[in-house]
Amino acid sequence: MSSAGEVAVRVNGETVKLPAGATVAGLIQKLQVSTPRVAVERNREIVPKAAYSTTALVEGDDLEVVEFVGGG
Repeated sequence: MSSAGEVAVRVNGETVKLPAGATVAGLIQKLQVSTPRVAVERNREIVPKAAYSTTALVEGDDLEVVEFVGGG
């Protein structure tokens, strides 16, 4: 359970506390994901990139954040 003004979500199996009203875009910023090639799944549904800034996270959300990196 989180304190007032915070929500606790699970990100890649780890609990992360964010300010109430945080969005997927805010989560990506907090995680310092710098690559534009990232995929976010929220409660087993892919979040479209266009919705990152408008998708608010709520207490108990379960997220998977995957960065795609190139290599050879």
